Amino acid sequence: MTQPITEGECIILLDPEDNKEFLYKMRAKGHINLHKGKILHTEIIGKPEGSIVHTSRGDPFLVFRPTLSQYIMHMKRDTSIIYPKDLALILLYADIHAGCTVLEAGIGSGSLTLALLRAVGPEGTIISYEKREEFIQRARKNIQLFMGEPPNLEVKLRDIYEGIEEEGIDRIILDIPEPWRMVKDAAESLRSGGIFVSYLPTIIQVKTLVDALQEEKRFTSIEAFESLVRNWHIEGLSVRPFHRMVGHTGFLTLARRGDAF
Repeated sequence: MTQPITEGECIILLDPEDNKEFLYKMRAKGHINLHKGKILHTEIIGKPEGSIVHTSRGDPFLVFRPTLSQYIMHMKRDTSIIYPKDLALILLYADIHAGCTVLEAGIGSGSLTLALLRAVGPEGTIISYEKREEFIQRARKNIQLFMGEPPNLEVKLRDIYEGIEEEGIDRIILDIPEPWRMVKDAAESLRSGGIFVSYLPTIIQVKTLVDALQEEKRFTSIEAFESLVRNWHIEGLSVRPFHRMVGHTGFLTLARRGDAF
């Protein structure tokens, strides 16, 4: 038996008829108005995950705690986000593991920060540089709503182009427009064997970054790629790809820090 849903938690309401999802934060006096009727939060609080609740019209909905991917896609945002398909590749290709010290810039709405916090665990540390206070506030709210106040997150109101203060960092992940300006600083701040990652929207930016990484002799194993995800519809004899797909969202560029040669 899973732990029951409590007040203050986020839940996903799933319409089993069309698989539409809705994200809500549970409040004792709250209510949900849907196209199929009304549901009181008190009808959800205290129930285990996977329970069925009914609207005032009698239509059934399933209750789940959101996965990280679901939460990211439904959370409030003031900026574009790094999508789950790219977050998954960052975590794997950058080898983000428990105990890592990771520096990211900028924090945006907090999607990358959430993924990193979960990956490094309580033994790791996330350092986030962000130059806009309103982005920090939005990211903090999103993070707090999903996982509370993580003690291992250090957020700095700082423009990373002014330099990186930390040394001996395991991973540096940049979601900024001109990461090539930070290549030398990253080489200084990363430990030997550390990994550099950049997330960029255009291939012209990637080309400029790769040129800078190649000029900096302490970086090697440079690679750039994107991911394209296409879902498939499977129902009876109907088997076909979805008409719409999650195409280009961004390019990932990775490099590893070693000794100059």
